[in-house]
Amino acid sequence: MSVTLWDTTGSEVVRALATERRAGAMLASGLALTLVVCVDEKNVAAAEQAAMVAAQAHPCRLLVVIRRQLETADRLDAEVQVGGRLGPIEAVVMRMYGRLTLHPESVVLPLLAPDCPVVTWWHGPPPEELATDPLGVLADRRVTDTALAPDPLRALTVRANDFAPGDTDLAWTRTTPWRSLLASAFDAMDMPVSSARVAAEPGNPSAALIAGWLSARLSIDVERADSAGPGVTEVALFLQGAEGEQQVISISRPDGRLATFARSNQPERQLPLSRRSLGDLLAEELQRLDADDVYADSLEKATGTTGLTSRSPRRSHIWRDPALQAAAAE
Repeated sequence: MSVTLWDTTGSEVVRALATERRAGAMLASGLALTLVVCVDEKNVAAAEQAAMVAAQAHPCRLLVVIRRQLETADRLDAEVQVGGRLGPIEAVVMRMYGRLTLHPESVVLPLLAPDCPVVTWWHGPPPEELATDPLGVLADRRVTDTALAPDPLRALTVRANDFAPGDTDLAWTRTTPWRSLLASAFDAMDMPVSSARVAAEPGNPSAALIAGWLSARLSIDVERADSAGPGVTEVALFLQGAEGEQQVISISRPDGRLATFARSNQPERQLPLSRRSLGDLLAEELQRLDADDVYADSLEKATGTTGLTSRSPRRSHIWRDPALQAAAAE
């Protein structure tokens, strides 16, 4: 069930969604959250596919916001679906033109699922300040991806400076399998870790966050090394015994699919450690809707900032009008 509205209004979209929900009530029940996706036109297909995968595990109302040309007349085109091409979910895909792109919350707010948490995901380079985007201010959780920024390591610093509890990053989500394997290595560890090394392709934000996580959890120095990739290729832990004995535990993944777990004086083991799809990453982030203090601690160490967990989780919208900024510049 789907309906397309051309040059419409927010009120018409709300009525169309209510009509489609009544027609497909079995599909529209049991919503867990509202997922707001901010995406450019060229990335819409990838974002929709990822949201479909995530919605299989977390039934949600999907609101896709595509901001088009600012220098045109105000216009709203919308596609309303309940159990349509995006699967058994409620979905509204909105293309906004003109100054409406500066006020997307005026259309999105009436479409939020009642009494459900809101997650906003930016599929693309993250904003410099999330508080300047009203779709970030209204959300309980805010998901960005510094790996898509022109300078990912600088983007990590920007995210730390702009951080509020409830923020997270898909670059952090990509570290979950690595952190799980490293944590399991401690089950048979009989020596303290004295230092560590993380190897990855240059500018990889996930490697910086793994290094920050190890530094925060173990209070050790972590060396960063460059490799050919893809992504993170190796993490090595150096153990130092009380009597001077040394051991090395390493997890290496040069092909992006299969990892080798090695420890001094023990045979190597092969473990699956493939790079996950965007939909799987998003589905993991939708599992939790509270603040991720471990991510905050790791981001602190990775960027040298402090006090992230003590900040207020509430954001106040910062209004910046591009037209006024251009006039002031002139």
